Amino acid sequence: MQSKLVVAIALATALLMSAPGDGFAPSPAYAVEPDEVLDDPALEARARQLSAGLRCMVCQNQSIDDSNAGLAKDLRVLVRERLVAGDTNKEVIDYLVSRYGEFVLLQPRVSAGTVALWVTPIVVLFAGAGYAFVAMRRRRKDQPKTPTLSDEEQRELAKVLKNG
Repeated sequence: MQSKLVVAIALATALLMSAPGDGFAPSPAYAVEPDEVLDDPALEARARQLSAGLRCMVCQNQSIDDSNAGLAKDLRVLVRERLVAGDTNKEVIDYLVSRYGEFVLLQPRVSAGTVALWVTPIVVLFAGAGYAFVAMRRRRKDQPKTPTLSDEEQRELAKVLKNG
């Protein structure tokens, strides 16, 4: 009885915690520390938007907004410093790309290099399918045809089957 009550309470708590709204729903976890937050809410919102699209060079699969790595903190501070200095979002991104390369962007820009990376596997897949199709047709064509029976052989076969 008591174990059922514990399970029911745990399920109810989990349900309340996952419910949308202001209630108990957890907020997203950011690695931004209080000393990094800008006083101007508009600049802070821009900084969060920018840092959400920048890759942590240590973690490599997290944004600098989500990463606790020291380099991520340095990049978050750098983004905020550039915004306070009056840079536009594009200028901040361009500065970071010039310093760290395209890899710093979680969603890389469309360029000849990125298009080639996306198109090459598709081209190779279709080329392989085309090669397999041609090879199979050639193999069918090269196979010897099943010999047909002559009139005399057909008569003999009919006799054997009739008497058989």
